[in-house]
This record gives sequence, structure tokens and C-alpha cells, in this order.
Amino acid sequence: MNKSASNKQTPVYRQEFVRKADTSNLKTCDILGSAILVSNMNELADFIVNNIKDLSGDYITVSATNEIVMSLKDPDFSRCQNGGVLTIPDGAPLVTFGRKHGHSEMERITGPDLMLRMFEVSVAHGLSHYFYGNTQETLDLMYEKLNKDYPGIKIAGMHPSLYRDLSPEEDAKIVDEINSTHPDFVWFCLGAPKGPFFAARHQGIIKGLMISVGAAFDFYTGKIDRAPEWMQKHDLEWLYRLIQEPQRLIKRYGYNIPYFLWHAYVLKR
Repeated sequence: MNKSASNKQTPVYRQEFVRKADTSNLKTCDILGSAILVSNMNELADFIVNNIKDLSGDYITVSATNEIVMSLKDPDFSRCQNGGVLTIPDGAPLVTFGRKHGHSEMERITGPDLMLRMFEVSVAHGLSHYFYGNTQETLDLMYEKLNKDYPGIKIAGMHPSLYRDLSPEEDAKIVDEINSTHPDFVWFCLGAPKGPFFAARHQGIIKGLMISVGAAFDFYTGKIDRAPEWMQKHDLEWLYRLIQEPQRLIKRYGYNIPYFLWHAYVLKR
């Protein structure tokens, strides 16, 4: 099996899954074949809270230029990207593209920011969270910090990543563990493309709204510093991350951003 196939573990797109949540009132913008949400954090948070029970078993995709480029190159990932209930614009270039194409109200909604907003509103609404991925050390830090920052928050459970492909038996055990806690949210920190593929493979199987949020666990616990507010506002968060992890991220930002810009504005696909 090649490396790419191992990373995604060949997703299963469950034709029998029937979406319950009504998204007909939500606008999207087509960005190189991906339907990206045109909204803002307040509207998205209201939609999620008002439809949380109907969203169980579904997933939200968090998309930046990296995910758009992967969708262009990999039909399986494209189906994963567009197979969830919503795809939110985590990357500033996506918002810039949307606004240039008539969606002036489109705002950036990052995975880490969405996670924090859901922590806030979940306390008032009694909603629970399950966390899957990263290390046990990080999860322990999250547990302590969550209870301090959001008194009364319901933590359904936590499970660290094994940092390898799961056997069918291991996968079934984790699914059973998650479902036994009846969470409203299931947050993944497995990286891309593993996190989105995991959500797609388990659509209609895992109970709860699934969201893969990249490095959000590390941001929240302080293990990785997030870019200063001024850099986020000026669309420079990618540069800050590149300085932090140049070897791991040079291909993502040094290649994928120019690739996205070429296809979006030169080839105009």
C-alpha cells in the first residue's frame, strides 16, 4: 500500500446516510469545486446549536488552501471535502476569493475559533464534547484547562491517537467507546488528510457532530503558539506557522498557496 492510501485508509462513503439537518437557508461559494460556507461565526454557531441533534452522525469540514488543493488532486478527498454537512473557510485566501466573487458577507471561520465558540455556548445548552487524537499529555492538559475556563462544561470522553492506521478491531473499539458516551460534539486532532477522512468514513456511524480541527488542541493548551491577533487579521497566520514548523509546513505553504492562486486567478477553473 502506498503512503497516500495508508494516510486515508480508503474512505467509505455511506450511501444510506440520510442527512436530517436542513441547510437550504445556508449560502455557499464554489471555490475550485468545493462548496464553501458563506456566513460568519455567530450565524454558524446558532445553526449548530439549533440543529445539534439532527447533526449527529454528520461532519463539518474545515478547509484552507491546503484542503482545496488536495481536493483538486485527489477525487477521494474531494468527495470527503464535499460530503459533510458544511465546509467552513478556515483560510483567508478562500474568503478573499469569495468576496471577489460577490460574497461580501463571507467571513473567515477557523477550526480553533469554532471549537472555542462551541465550548462557550455548550455550557449554557448542556452540550457535551468528546476529544479524539493528539497525545495523552495534551488531552490531560485540555481536561484541566477546560474545566477551569468553562466551569460546568461536559466532557464526555477523551482518547489519544495511536499515530498509525487502526485495525478494524481497534476502529470498532474506539467507535463503541465514543458512542457509549453519547456526545454532542466529537473533535478530531488527527491532521490532514487523516482527520477529514476519519470523519467521512464514520459518517452515520459515530454519534455526535464530527469536526476535525488540526492543531487546535495544541493551540488551546499552549503547546503551540498561535499567531498574534494582528497577523491573523492581516492574513499572515500561515507565515507564523511556517516559521514555527518550517520543515513540516514548507511544502504546504510554499507550494499549495501558489498552486491555489494559479488555479483560482490565472486558470480561473
